[in-house]
Amino acid sequence: MRTTEGERQVDVIYRRIDDEFLDPMHFKPDSVLGVAGVLNAARAGNVVISSAVGNGVGDDKLVYTYVPTMVEYYLGEKPALANVDTFRCWLDDEREEVLDRIDELVIKPVEGSGGYGIVFGPDASEKELAAISKKVRADPRGWIAQPVVQLSTVPTQIDDRLSPRHVDLRPFAVNDGDDVWVLPGGLTRVALPEGSLVVNSSQGGGSKDTWVLASRTSVADRELGAAEVVRALPKAPKSAADRNGDGASSSQQQQQQAGVLSQQQGPQSQQQQQQQQAVMH
Repeated sequence: MRTTEGERQVDVIYRRIDDEFLDPMHFKPDSVLGVAGVLNAARAGNVVISSAVGNGVGDDKLVYTYVPTMVEYYLGEKPALANVDTFRCWLDDEREEVLDRIDELVIKPVEGSGGYGIVFGPDASEKELAAISKKVRADPRGWIAQPVVQLSTVPTQIDDRLSPRHVDLRPFAVNDGDDVWVLPGGLTRVALPEGSLVVNSSQGGGSKDTWVLASRTSVADRELGAAEVVRALPKAPKSAADRNGDGASSSQQQQQQAGVLSQQQGPQSQQQQQQQQAVMH
C-alpha cells in the first residue's frame, strides 16, 4: 500500500464490497472498486481478507432456516441460541399457513437487504396485504415469513428529550480456522422513527456504542495495547540526507534552535533555558 512514508506491506484487508467487485481478474472485469490480483494473493497466503470471499452465504435468509439442522448434524447438539421461527414459502404447507396468517407475520424478500421490501402484516393495509400475497404466490422461493419479534427499548435522545426506541444487538464471532470466539462487544442498532421495528441504517436507523463490562479491570487482559501497535509498525526509511551523512541530527537541530532563541530573547536564567529545551524535546 502506498503511504506518505513509502510503500508498506498489507497483511489484512477489511472488505466492504460485494464479491463480484473484489477482483476484476476473477469476477467483473470492468470493476474499478476492487484490486486486480488480490484473490491470488489471498490464495497464496500473502494477505488475509476479512469478510472472506463467499461468506455472504452465512447472511442468506434461506440458509438461516437450516442453521439449527447444521448445528445438530456437525456438532451433535442443540443450538445454544434458538432461531426465530421462520416459514419457508416454497414449501406448500408453510406457504399456505403464511397466506392464512399474513396479517400477523413479517414477510421478507430472500434477496432483500437493508430493510427494503419488508412488510409488517399487523401494520399493513388491506391493499398492501393483497399485493404481498400475490408476490408470494408468484415467487414462493423468493420469500420467507416470521412472527413479529418484540425488541427491547432503550432511552434515546430525540431532539432535546429522551424517548424509548427499539434496539437489537449484533454480536461478532471470529473464526481463525481452529477456534471460534465471540468478541467482548457488538453493534447495537436502534430504530429511530417512533414505533418502528426496522433498525437498518438505510431505513432511518442508527447505532449505539456497546460495552461488555468485565468482572475486574486489568491491563493484562488487553490483547494489544497502543504501545505494542506503535512498536509493530515498520520504521519509515531514512531520508537521503541522513543516508549521506549530510543531515544534522534532531538533537543538534534542537540545540541550534535553542541557541537562536537565546540570542533573540537575551540572557535567561539557567532554569528557564532548561525548561525551554525540555518543552522542545
